Amino acid sequence: MRYSVAMTGEVEAAMRDHLIREDGQEDVLAATYVLSTGVERTTALMKSVIFPGEGERHVHGNASFTSGYVLRASNEARAAGHGLVLLHSHPASRGWQLLSDMDWETESEYERVARGITKMPLLGMTLGGRDTSWSARFWFDRSAPTWAESVRSVFPKLAVSWNDEIRRIPGITRSQQRTVSSWGERTQGSIARLRVLVVGGGSVGLDVAQRLAATGLATVGVMDYDAVETVNLDRMIGATRLDAALGRSKVDVAARLMKSAATAESFEVHHHEVSITDPVGVSAALDYDVIFSCVDRPWPRAVLNALAYTDLIPVIDGGIALDTFPDGRMRNGIWRAHTLVPGRPCMACLGQLVIGDIPLDKQGLLDDPEYIAGAHREAPSRQNVAALSASVSAALLAQFVSLAAHPGGRGVPAPLRHVLSTHTLEHSPATSGPYCPYENATAVGDTRTPIAEYREDWRAIVRERALKKNSLRLRALAAAEDILQRAISRLR
Repeated sequence: MRYSVAMTGEVEAAMRDHLIREDGQEDVLAATYVLSTGVERTTALMKSVIFPGEGERHVHGNASFTSGYVLRASNEARAAGHGLVLLHSHPASRGWQLLSDMDWETESEYERVARGITKMPLLGMTLGGRDTSWSARFWFDRSAPTWAESVRSVFPKLAVSWNDEIRRIPGITRSQQRTVSSWGERTQGSIARLRVLVVGGGSVGLDVAQRLAATGLATVGVMDYDAVETVNLDRMIGATRLDAALGRSKVDVAARLMKSAATAESFEVHHHEVSITDPVGVSAALDYDVIFSCVDRPWPRAVLNALAYTDLIPVIDGGIALDTFPDGRMRNGIWRAHTLVPGRPCMACLGQLVIGDIPLDKQGLLDDPEYIAGAHREAPSRQNVAALSASVSAALLAQFVSLAAHPGGRGVPAPLRHVLSTHTLEHSPATSGPYCPYENATAVGDTRTPIAEYREDWRAIVRERALKKNSLRLRALAAAEDILQRAISRLR
């Protein structure tokens, strides 16, 4: 199991402002956390800050907790159903901080107190004051801490502190020279270590996945349970007629193309032939640092919309809608892009997700012509062309660069909408609703209200594809293609 810590920008600022003192001395602080548990990674989500009262800590160059402060904070954490976090600062240090003998002794002593009261492991954190880098470790027992691989501050600018011993900096390759020249080696080292998931392997998702691989990311996942069909070939650039004839899964096609485009010395692609609307898909998604939402259905988008807030995983979402005249000529095209993080409105607040459509999507009614006619609804738009889907993927990738590289020192913009017929780019004035159920569930982790449900429909599709028998000719072509791809890989 891997471990990480995530927090909102608001919580991070409150802790940083307390721990970094004007007089340059160290300071201490208590906070609480809840867990977000994926398949391979457990993340502690910072919940609340418990400031010290009068006489509850000593500042004397090296700051220290009082037992009364730790006991009060532990009891407040237990009352909320949270775990306890003990933090201290190293004002003159930078980067990921290790523990001094004194720090080790303090945290190991308080581990028993925290576990006895909260029934959860103690989380220790240190702030390096020179560059505001965080480090974190979980105390599952007194003997030694288990170090986290990263600490993420999630707001319009994603800031990640990395444990270089666990998540090593990927080497710069010759094929990345122009990429690195755009934002420098430090930013490249952080971006390359992000684990990014692309949900939806269609025209937009396939393009996004390949470009992430070409950018030098070391780990990219693709989630989709569907297969390539002939009708997809005018948009899924890189998918072949053989892919369609064999009915290959979209994740397998994406993996092949990503491996071909990858510039990292060691590239890892994760196949998730599952649905994000199923608990299995949600658990897999919780292992990632950033998610691209390349789906167009209300239910999967609602699940991703929720995860952006409940589990503090930035979700970059977008889509395209084309409109035609009755005679078939194009009337207009609109594509949009937005990043869902605390501090930015969710899809429902933007008007891009109608909550009432979620149960209709679950029941399959949005594809039922009789229901659509009876309800006087418009049939979902299915038009799309390769020349315009590229604009959507470009808009999503620009959001990713703003989120992770902060050009101009700024993070992601307000939600954007490009109107083709008038050649205008619009910034949405939407703000978060005060009673938004998604944003009011920020950082609840494993206590989130379930939106995903166990379903057999997508599992049946995957099983049927696995049992499908192709002609001898198609199997021979597939084998020859595989040999060629392996030979090309050896040339890298």
